[in-house]
Amino acid sequence: MIESGGDASSLLREHVLAAIAGKIPVNIIGSGSKTFYGRPAQGEPLEVAQHHGVISYEPTELVITARCGTRLADIEAVLADRGQMLAFEPPYFGPDATLGGVVATGLSGPRRPYAGAVRDVVLGVKMLNGHGEILKFGGEVMKNVAGFDVSRLMAGALGTLGVILDISMKVSPRPEAETTLIFFMTPDAALAQMNRWAGQNLPLSAACFDGEAVRIRLSGAQTAIASVRQKLGGDALPDDEAGSFWADVREQRLGFFQDETPLWRLSLSSAAAQPDLPGAWFIDWGGALRWLKTGQPAETVFQTAHALGGHACRFRSPMGGEFQPLSVGLEKLHRNIKQAFDPHGIFNAGRLYKGW
Repeated sequence: MIESGGDASSLLREHVLAAIAGKIPVNIIGSGSKTFYGRPAQGEPLEVAQHHGVISYEPTELVITARCGTRLADIEAVLADRGQMLAFEPPYFGPDATLGGVVATGLSGPRRPYAGAVRDVVLGVKMLNGHGEILKFGGEVMKNVAGFDVSRLMAGALGTLGVILDISMKVSPRPEAETTLIFFMTPDAALAQMNRWAGQNLPLSAACFDGEAVRIRLSGAQTAIASVRQKLGGDALPDDEAGSFWADVREQRLGFFQDETPLWRLSLSSAAAQPDLPGAWFIDWGGALRWLKTGQPAETVFQTAHALGGHACRFRSPMGGEFQPLSVGLEKLHRNIKQAFDPHGIFNAGRLYKGW
């Protein structure tokens, strides 16, 4: 295993330089909690979990910097001690999930539409590229970018551009109070109602529909939540039940997610009509994220999402993951970026798209 800290980054660089010299692809691995996401990566394992530890944390500045292999649970525990959190509510999908994996996959939980995505809180990164160079982009303040924002480019790249070594992120204060309300209604009514609420000045921090009921989470000052709750009505869930529910949504532990039917993730406008696809649906992000369990061909799902102005990916499946095909222009752009960062094609080859 690789030693932590600076020694670990040096050993990672040596490994990458050897891979470049031998033209040997490498598969970047933290804890392996999200290996199901995307296509299977090719190459020898490049383990980064021992490059771990919090480098700096400034609670008054709302910034934390940590190494890629730092366990997400450890980071959130440090933040919780100071009444702070990662606002995008990252899913773990495993007890040893790492910060590097969180950024590389770019996945966010139920709070994402109201608090921003992973890329919105990444302030800076140190990375190891396909030339064997250790580069630093961004910084530790919100306004640090002049030109192309390479730091945020790492979010969702699935390690195809290089090894993320260190990450600086913006953190947020935990809300004073939270309440979850439940409303029973039809699917069409649910989409319309969630969009109406989104257009109002409400302290929303989550909204989903499970096919029978809409659940919304209100976060903020206790007095404000009490006033909104009286205005909206609905039934309030007990705090422990509400906390468990949103954690189960984030970690896909609800019954909806517990079978082998291919699970699709459709990203659409929250106001988009419900796609005309057979299967079971779970709607999150106030309508902007539609989970679908179906045996429909991939091309059918991709075409439907595209026709509605969005995109889809096969998220979990015995057949593996698959992302929406890129247009000719976007594919050229992606390939050019990949070439600039990883000219020898050694990092996570095939993880995003077949052949590169």
